[in-house]
Amino acid sequence: MTPRRGAVERDEFDEALSLGNAHLAAPRGEEYGDAFTLDREEPEPFTAPHQTHQTHQTHQAHQAHQAHQAHQAHQAHPHAATPWPEAHRLATRAARPLTPVPRALAQAVGHVLAAPLQSLADLPPFDTSAMDGYAVAGPGPWQLAEGQGILAGAADAATLEDGGAVRIATGARVPAGATAVVRSEHAAVRADGTLHARDVRTGQDIRPRGQECRSGTPLLAAGAEVTPAVAGLAAAAGYDELSVYPRPRVEVLVLGEELLHRGLPSGGRIRDALGPMLAPWLHALGADAFVTRRLGDDAELLYEAVATSTAQLVVTTGGTADGPVDHVHGTLRRLHADLLVDGVQVRPGHPMLLARLPNGAHLAGLPGNPLAAVTGLVTLAEPLLRALRGAPPRAETRAALTEDVTGHPRDTRVVPVAYDGAGRARPLHFTGPAMLRGLASAQALAVVPPGGARAGQDALLLPLPWRTGE
Repeated sequence: MTPRRGAVERDEFDEALSLGNAHLAAPRGEEYGDAFTLDREEPEPFTAPHQTHQTHQTHQAHQAHQAHQAHQAHQAHPHAATPWPEAHRLATRAARPLTPVPRALAQAVGHVLAAPLQSLADLPPFDTSAMDGYAVAGPGPWQLAEGQGILAGAADAATLEDGGAVRIATGARVPAGATAVVRSEHAAVRADGTLHARDVRTGQDIRPRGQECRSGTPLLAAGAEVTPAVAGLAAAAGYDELSVYPRPRVEVLVLGEELLHRGLPSGGRIRDALGPMLAPWLHALGADAFVTRRLGDDAELLYEAVATSTAQLVVTTGGTADGPVDHVHGTLRRLHADLLVDGVQVRPGHPMLLARLPNGAHLAGLPGNPLAAVTGLVTLAEPLLRALRGAPPRAETRAALTEDVTGHPRDTRVVPVAYDGAGRARPLHFTGPAMLRGLASAQALAVVPPGGARAGQDALLLPLPWRTGE
């Protein structure tokens, strides 16, 4: 199979595995990388507005010369791919949490607590009625006081004397002297104004002060996700705002001239699948994916975009191999970036990379094939984002595979699975590097070690964020 351009991560072995026909192809150990990148949206060139045709030709020649030099340098100094578990661990440890910021409670939802949450008040702050009914003092029958009674939010009521009763609303402060609350449906008021009820127990339907917690009680540890319920608890506990880690800002740069971003595939070009997918996926991971840019195969545009980005994480798609228009490595060299991971022993997704930029931000280079890019996303970008947003590493989830999974002899495989939530994971079909049909039906990705796995064997699962609410 001859690659159309760049390095196409699509060998016969991977394609056979994706369709369940591993016997049709012997493993070749070759990695063609990615050929599927994004359509360009007429970006403005960084050259002067009055450039001549000759200047444009010179610019093109310079790009070709740079690409040739980069290719020769890569061939002269080949790198060893990192085993998948090690690459995943490296990404987890690659960054520290961002500087905490205060956020109003509603705006804090979706962030991670930067400080422990402890109650600023007793909950409830006073004895309250758990039901609409009557506050009573001592044994009955009781003489019912006139008037509408005690409403929620009312100031202190008069002390209730033994044998007395007063109407009370749910959530209202129980008056001093009251020994119980009798529900309206369990009480009878007679014509003489006396209240009668059976089997009234001391303390019934009264929520005592501090029943849920006392002031100073630890409620949640730092690193907890702020959910709507957490925001509600914080409000009840006396908070107006929370100290949280900000969402990491992410810029997505889609590379390649061969992708269309609208309409049907035509003229040798195919639709871009990653552009519409990555920003929502990153948002589900807790990031602020604030822009997606299409840069084509222009090395200067890529360099300028990465060098001037204000994001804490730059995500590129395509261009991570060593083809003539694969410019990610060259851009990182020009920027003197620190390559943390340069290739991973995984199928699909071998030519992924992770780099630290001079300004302290990171770049995750994803392959261009869609499922290969997703593998790069969950291997490198997701654990890095968890670190940046102050979230602890994901709790390990394992499940028994319901079928045999053919493995690669040397590399880890990442396979979409249907996960039932009860410890069983069914491997799905249509899982080639360029395919998304299996992923679209999946609840998780199974990490299959080199050599494969048998039915009934436990596998590590990477749950998809929109399936788990994470």
